[in-house]
Amino acid sequence: MSKVAAKGPQSELPLFREKRINDPGRALRQLASEARNCTRCDLCKNATQTVFGEGPADAHLMLVGEQPGDQEDLAGRPFVGPAGRVLDAALEAAGIVRADVYITNAVKHFKNEPRGKRRIHKKPDTREIDLCRFWLDNEMEIVRPRVVVALGATAACGLMRRAMTINANRGRLIALAGGGQAEVGEVGAVVGEDGLWG
Repeated sequence: MSKVAAKGPQSELPLFREKRINDPGRALRQLASEARNCTRCDLCKNATQTVFGEGPADAHLMLVGEQPGDQEDLAGRPFVGPAGRVLDAALEAAGIVRADVYITNAVKHFKNEPRGKRRIHKKPDTREIDLCRFWLDNEMEIVRPRVVVALGATAACGLMRRAMTINANRGRLIALAGGGQAEVGEVGAVVGEDGLWG
């Protein structure tokens, strides 16, 4: 187990300052490497692997989903399954290149319930979101995006450190403690008639 995996949810941030890594790209790679061995909660037991965020370390836009799905868990990449196809179409419709966006999840392991040959998605609980926040907080601190979009209630909870409902907060810009803003929405509603966040 790595030193980072053994720390509690109140660990000091950011990793790249703690380890004196001045290059954000290298700091993200180091963080992803350490996340591979994460055992902060029991979700790692039924998951294939940690699914860390991806995208440029200097991205202006960060999209945060709930957790990896079955296909993401198998591939080891965020948003490559059905929700990823919706997201890709939304980004394309808005004229945004996916490679320019940092895409991650609030929870890094696929929470599921095995049923026969299938794994059924289960929503992460508050404790799991809190324990995984260490990784998201470090990603935010390293990337320092101008705008963060929370794609769902779990993502919003991970970012805001409190439960939030989508209906009451959809489309609302909320200031983040470390700087920047987050908008709350759902993957299918990221693009409306007027483009991104329409």
